[in-house]
Amino acid sequence: MPQLDGILERITFQSESDGYTVARLRPTGKHSTITIVGKLLGVRPGEHLILEGEWRDHPIHGRQFSVQSYRSYLPATIDGIRRYLGSGLIKGVGPAMAKRITETFGKYTLDVLDREPERLSEVPGLGRKKAALIAAAWREQQRIKDLMILLQDFGLPTGIAVRIYKHYGDDALSIVQHEPYRLADEVDGVGFRTADTIAVGLGIARDDPRRIAAGLRYALGQASNAGHCYLPRLELIERAAALLTVSQAQVVAVLDTLLANNLLWRDTVVTATDPDLQPIYLPPLAFAEIGVANAIRRFLAQRTALAERYASSRWEKVFAHLAERRGLLLSPQQQQAVRTALTTPVMLLTGGPGTGKTTSLRALVILLLARGYRPLLAAPTGRAARRLSEATGVEARTIHRLLEYGADGSFRRNAEYPLECDLLVIDEASMLDVVLANQLLKAVQPDTHLLIVGDADQLPSVGPGRVLGDLIDSGIVPRIHLDAIFRQAAGSGIATNARRINDGLLPDWGGHDDFYFFAAETPERCAELVVELVVERIPRRFGYDPRRDIQVLSPTHKGVAGVAALNTALQAALNPPRPGVAEYHRGDTIFRVGDRVIQQRNDYERDVYNGDTGEVIAIDATAPTVVVRFEDGRAIRYSSLDLDDLTLAYALSVHKSQGSEYPVVVLPLLLQHQPLLQRNLLYTAVTRARQLVVIVGDRRAVAAAVAAAEVERRYTGLSVRLRE
Repeated sequence: MPQLDGILERITFQSESDGYTVARLRPTGKHSTITIVGKLLGVRPGEHLILEGEWRDHPIHGRQFSVQSYRSYLPATIDGIRRYLGSGLIKGVGPAMAKRITETFGKYTLDVLDREPERLSEVPGLGRKKAALIAAAWREQQRIKDLMILLQDFGLPTGIAVRIYKHYGDDALSIVQHEPYRLADEVDGVGFRTADTIAVGLGIARDDPRRIAAGLRYALGQASNAGHCYLPRLELIERAAALLTVSQAQVVAVLDTLLANNLLWRDTVVTATDPDLQPIYLPPLAFAEIGVANAIRRFLAQRTALAERYASSRWEKVFAHLAERRGLLLSPQQQQAVRTALTTPVMLLTGGPGTGKTTSLRALVILLLARGYRPLLAAPTGRAARRLSEATGVEARTIHRLLEYGADGSFRRNAEYPLECDLLVIDEASMLDVVLANQLLKAVQPDTHLLIVGDADQLPSVGPGRVLGDLIDSGIVPRIHLDAIFRQAAGSGIATNARRINDGLLPDWGGHDDFYFFAAETPERCAELVVELVVERIPRRFGYDPRRDIQVLSPTHKGVAGVAALNTALQAALNPPRPGVAEYHRGDTIFRVGDRVIQQRNDYERDVYNGDTGEVIAIDATAPTVVVRFEDGRAIRYSSLDLDDLTLAYALSVHKSQGSEYPVVVLPLLLQHQPLLQRNLLYTAVTRARQLVVIVGDRRAVAAAVAAAEVERRYTGLSVRLRE
């Protein structure tokens, strides 16, 4: 592989997240500079670099050296040291200050910074306080540099060093060298495989108990990412042994030690007669299930002032008043739902689209407010909370906002500082995972009613557990299930076909002006037709705005008809590059002013949350920053480091659409999407649409989804705990 060495002259661009850098290097013995590109996080002008890579001809930028690996050395010349210190490396040291420091200490500058930093106060105009800050910043940078060099030896991206140092501070290098598996448990963005790479590089044996213990925790963590709260003992042993390439006997020995020390949890309630099936939990998930079960039993056992107040109500008069004064004519089922919510401390309200859940909630809120009671309304996502607010006329918040979740990872609202309300409504409860449910129920004080609302036939939560399903399966929580369709006129395709799909029947394709199918049996034709429908045919026929009213949902992220490829194609059609429209390239993604984007994780400092959508309204490619205006009207600025949290939203996965509704949904569905073709996925996608559904693809794929009623079982113990 070709080698190159020289002095780094300047950095044109550098990503803080992955280290991708465009820079100019002056090769040794040359007077001119060349362009180098590659992942070079942490390098600074003035450094001497030794590079390995290959020469490439870029069609626009010309000849470049693409770096595959590199070594960096501190500058040896005074001029190099001055440029190195003045490059922004140390907070508080710019070019002018770097010049004064090097004029004071000359070629010994770096030795002074390393060994006698207190001498910085000798620099003219530099006081002791500022000198101490510069010394501390230098020490931090050098320790990060040491980490980077170590990680380079293991072939790991150098950006990880910054994360590790921020977490452990001055102890970072020692922990990496002596306890590498701690990284997987404690450092955000550093998983087991990264920690294992470091450990192997340090010579830790394959069968070392520390490695096997970390592998067991990782296997359980991966299972929780798939929705499980636990794994049966034998399945956990098999997964860990395959992951670690060690014998099952070696895994069993370590597992028994972890269980004996309560570092993993062997359950005694969700039990099985066969020892191989015994549930093994990560302790936080076991405690979350126990907490939810205890809270629900506490609700069931309590007598409340609200229930006593409504126990003797003249319900005929109450519902007649709602019909006459508010125009809310409730069906017998809806009346029963309202009555039960007011007279029972905890209940479930379930039903499909258009069955009257929202009308029931509106009536309930009106009655509570009329008597001076305090309802609180919440949902798992921002979009779902906004829909709930619009439907009831009362502010609804995300559960995280309701619980006042902080940037430090803690919830302010808890048993010591509970929520102040008489009735708490949680909508879209199919999305509620067991960990968040436990945090929520901790903050509900005694004498409060809890109403859990949702559609159990939708996809389950992304996080571990199936709280709504387990509450239903337990049979101990009062439940009203609404099954009469009110929302749409007779013959409407969306509500009718949603019910048909849920009943295991194929959609009725004829006679509906809000439910269509277009055949396209290959992925390429499917993608083409999706773009054509979104950009031209649906807007021309129905008048919808293609950038704001139409949402493409796909079962998968991959492939020609997957989320990623469709986003690229739809962006090119709806918001193509043109003069005067700013854009910014971030890896394989291009952000352009006017793009529809979605937040991918909860960001509590900015107060934006996973699933929040908005529009790019400004870009400064030199900073670089991207400004997004979200649906609530707030403009949020993203730096290059934060842009991993954003992605294009012309197309979304069906899972990501949970809790949201759109005027129009376009759904590509192909046989290639198996095994993701499931009845609950198709049902969820169809029920996201308010006014129009268009399915594009293969009728056989629709039939396969309808037939696949047996969803993958999640290992959860909540229903058993509730019955016990």
